[in-house]
Amino acid sequence: MNIPWLQWAKEIQAISQAGLAYGENGYDLERYEALRKISVEMMSHFTDTPIDKVTELFASDTGYQTPKVDIRAVVLKENKVLLVKERADGAWALPGGWADIGYTPSEVAVKETREEAGYQVKPVRLLAVLDKKCHAHPPAPNYVYKIFILCELVGGEALEVSLETTEVGFFGEQELPPLSIERNTVEQVKRMIELAGGPASQVLLD
Repeated sequence: MNIPWLQWAKEIQAISQAGLAYGENGYDLERYEALRKISVEMMSHFTDTPIDKVTELFASDTGYQTPKVDIRAVVLKENKVLLVKERADGAWALPGGWADIGYTPSEVAVKETREEAGYQVKPVRLLAVLDKKCHAHPPAPNYVYKIFILCELVGGEALEVSLETTEVGFFGEQELPPLSIERNTVEQVKRMIELAGGPASQVLLD
């Protein structure tokens, strides 16, 4: 979803963060700090969120800013896809979450599926690497790359509840429940089901 002011705020924040990391001149550092303040004020104004909360979520990192990485496991059983119901919004998503330091993308997919759904899976192949801005997600402060990994179900059983989820289920393409579009869109889930049954060389980019 293309929202100009949000894109501008993100770009100003990224420029200011890099300048604060690598700038040496005191006057320049003051200017970069001012730029960061403007980006925070923009985000606070347009989202009606307190300045301190925006600063914590949007402008508290140091060093050169890079995209965050969200990893999702695509697990099929009898042509149905595994989804978990998120506590945060009561809607459904592919198991997954932010990439963790020290874990490979495949290891994150396996860990998140076990923690959120209760199932043991084995990573098979990469299905897609998507830029969140190119898809119909709601506005968000972070710039995000989304990685979808096909996984084979090898064991375990469905959890009744977890720290982040309240239900687990397998759903056919035509019977998808309300999806958490912050995490995955209907189009993405359907495309992942399609890619899972296609040739291994087919990977969706952007």
